[in-house]
Amino acid sequence: MTEPDGGTPERGAAATLRQMTEGDLPMVMHIERTTFPFDAWSEGMLRGELADQPRTRHYVVAVAGDGRIVGYAGLAAAGDQADVQTIAVISEWRRSGVGTAMLKELLAEAVRRGATAVFLEVRADNPPAQAMYERFGFERIGLRRDYYDDGTDAIMMMKKLNGDVEGADG
Repeated sequence: MTEPDGGTPERGAAATLRQMTEGDLPMVMHIERTTFPFDAWSEGMLRGELADQPRTRHYVVAVAGDGRIVGYAGLAAAGDQADVQTIAVISEWRRSGVGTAMLKELLAEAVRRGATAVFLEVRADNPPAQAMYERFGFERIGLRRDYYDDGTDAIMMMKKLNGDVEGADG
């Protein structure tokens, strides 16, 4: 499947990660709205997150070889705890390793900031994302009923950090 703004990645294609800037917001908002149609963050919310970077936030984008942003992710960190705020990858780049690379970067940043635990919420109707988090050692710790705007529950997950970023291969 190909979206109007680009093609599918070639086998083995890689994306590079870099810090997100306000200039990335038009493409990030496109990805946000198509990935999360029922509960997308507003541009103002993302601008607020970027305004706290690097103090308490760490946001990255994944950039394909042709310069297109194909994913983004964000972390909030304070004290010894961190929270994965968001991870999104455009549909044709899913299962290409981009989500894994971004999660590894967020976990590495949490370690650099001295966090001992990372938390997140994931949609109960998103088994692929749940499986990725479980491969990284996240454990289910609770359920938030009707968490998302469309009434979907969120599974709360946590990973304890030991100064390294153990997890999924690749």
